[in-house]
Amino acid sequence: MPDGQQQRALRQLMSSPQRFLNRELSWLQFNQRVLDEADNPAHPLLERLRFLSISASNLDEFDMVRYAGIREQVRAGVTKQSLDGLTPAQQVAEIEAASLKLIAAQQEQWRKLKAEMTRENIHVLEPDELTRKERAELETYFNTNIFPILTPLAVDPAHPFPFIPNLGFTIAFDLASETGGEGQVGIVPMPTFVRRFIRLQTGSKPGVRFIALEDVIGMFLGTLFPGFEEEGRCLFRIVRDSDIEIEEESEDLIREFEVLLKQRRRGRIVRLRMQSSAPEKLRGFIMREIGAEPSDIVLYDGILGMARLSELIVEDRPELLFPAYEPRYPERIREMGGDIFAAVRAKDILVHHPFESFDVVVEFVRQAAADPQVVAIKQTLYRTTVNSPIVGALIEAAEAGKTVTALVEIKARFDEEANLRLARDLERAGVQVVYGFIEYKTHAKVSLVVRREGNDLRTYTHYGTGNYHPTNARIYTDLSLFTADQALGRDANRLFNYVTAYREPPEVAPPFEIIGMSPVTMKKQLIEMIEAEAQAARKGKPSGVWAKMNSLVDPDVIDALYKASQAGVPTVLVVRGICCLRPGIPGFSENITVKSIVGRFLEHSRILCFANGEALPSPNAKVFLSSADWMPRNLMRRVEVLVPLTNPTVHRQVLNQIMVANLNDERQSWLMHSDGEYERFNVSPPETAFTAHGYFMDNPSLSGRGSALEVSLPPRLSYRETHPK
Repeated sequence: MPDGQQQRALRQLMSSPQRFLNRELSWLQFNQRVLDEADNPAHPLLERLRFLSISASNLDEFDMVRYAGIREQVRAGVTKQSLDGLTPAQQVAEIEAASLKLIAAQQEQWRKLKAEMTRENIHVLEPDELTRKERAELETYFNTNIFPILTPLAVDPAHPFPFIPNLGFTIAFDLASETGGEGQVGIVPMPTFVRRFIRLQTGSKPGVRFIALEDVIGMFLGTLFPGFEEEGRCLFRIVRDSDIEIEEESEDLIREFEVLLKQRRRGRIVRLRMQSSAPEKLRGFIMREIGAEPSDIVLYDGILGMARLSELIVEDRPELLFPAYEPRYPERIREMGGDIFAAVRAKDILVHHPFESFDVVVEFVRQAAADPQVVAIKQTLYRTTVNSPIVGALIEAAEAGKTVTALVEIKARFDEEANLRLARDLERAGVQVVYGFIEYKTHAKVSLVVRREGNDLRTYTHYGTGNYHPTNARIYTDLSLFTADQALGRDANRLFNYVTAYREPPEVAPPFEIIGMSPVTMKKQLIEMIEAEAQAARKGKPSGVWAKMNSLVDPDVIDALYKASQAGVPTVLVVRGICCLRPGIPGFSENITVKSIVGRFLEHSRILCFANGEALPSPNAKVFLSSADWMPRNLMRRVEVLVPLTNPTVHRQVLNQIMVANLNDERQSWLMHSDGEYERFNVSPPETAFTAHGYFMDNPSLSGRGSALEVSLPPRLSYRETHPK
């Protein structure tokens, strides 16, 4: 193609929606990669079952939030196109087709796994497969543990169809009278807090044996509906719209959320999932009574509620699980007698979770609470556990008379209720609890400790990419930077003051010394740094962008990456989930490579690396960790941080160790093509393929090695662009 024609074609593409991929379909592609791990023979059998369960749970949340929102747009007559040029109605059609394909693949994978589990002597039984002894034991179990919490309901003019809560399982029975009288429909909502799969006692049959709760209820139907017999049944499950919209001018944010949480339980139906084997008449009755639209119905040829399959993962078969892994504790802190402040005072430490223990983060707050020299603690809380040790430490600190501020984000989706409870616990202890901006989530992960040392006050700061959540920290890959850099401490204090002192974000950002922050400065900084690499490439200087994140959606950042690619900037992106950028288009994005890593641990850390005049990796590169993905919501509607890594050891750890290992990963990596499809890296034999997770499990990180650092530095990996063969 002549240069003039090529330039015109590139200009047309740069202004066309076709340069973007659909966000929702990209997410479904990610969930397909999660599901594909359930079919990965390199994983132990029960871990493959876990991947299947996760993919089902992911789809539930997607339907409750993303799909529900687009359905509402269709109902409201919205025709505004998405970035990729689809109307809401077109998106719904595409999503439904992709979802049905995914659901069918999940069912097929369950059939495979169930057969393999049977060969391993783990059985999920039908009622007619039970022994006489097992039936007797089940009857006792049913009468003692299930029957007291069941509420069988008749549906007739005097008994209207009951409300079924979000994600509720229910069995509908078509019942005939044993005496020839009029039949009825019986409804049995399945209790929420009872195991879906009941493990049978070891008897004459060997192995592990389970039966589903719905089958047990069906076995003892006569106890629930005396005088009736079953003519047909239908197990169904409802998914309701669970997104929350905040009233802009809500005067009492707490009260507003309490009301909205109650409304969530009664949200509009998004999906009515039903067994395809159920009698058509019974299915139609349920649809009419529940008020479902035909577009809500999804028929399942198999099992419903596969998220609960995780209950079949038994701990007494360790050979079918990943080998146990115990996170390391940084040696340098041990050398300092466990004194985290002394270790951080000596040099910045970067802790790489889950390969290194989250206990360091907990101890940082605990030691601050117990230290008589600590005068103040400021802490963000986005997601955490109900009995959080960090919350406990903050309460102890407040009770000891320290000034404690907790910035609690009550808009953390699906954790709002837990966060409201912990906020009240903190307030009762004397903690100054702040809820942030109404329209902007506070997503930054920052902990600031102010300590009196001599005649001065000194700050110690923790910046993280993940939440203060001990359970998630065992399965999410995240970074925790501990620093005594006073400029970073002052910036952390400015960030807290920014959120606590204003009703809404001011247009002018606080004068940060080092960090970047959204919604004010971060997006501008990102685009400027990408453009700087493009300028270097145009001048023939070394250039490059390496970045790791969960999602890439923001159109302005994507366009900046496209322009950088056209200038010749080699760009490698490790994007776990949604990616709306199209890589590898000749003349347009051919210098951009996108890969996704899906494995034992959930990729969650956000890392940014810019060449800055020397080929990556180099000591001169600009390296950052961040709490933000490259999405409009993170860059424009959340409080996020972008933290430069200036300490040489931490810089080398993140760039030369963590990022290079991610770029070299083959065993758990997928390469993205320009059409949005992904292809697994094909390395034969698979056991020779490099795995980033395996590398991090075997090799201590640099900044935590203490005096052992120089004699046992891991060899530097060299990045090589790997393509499926």
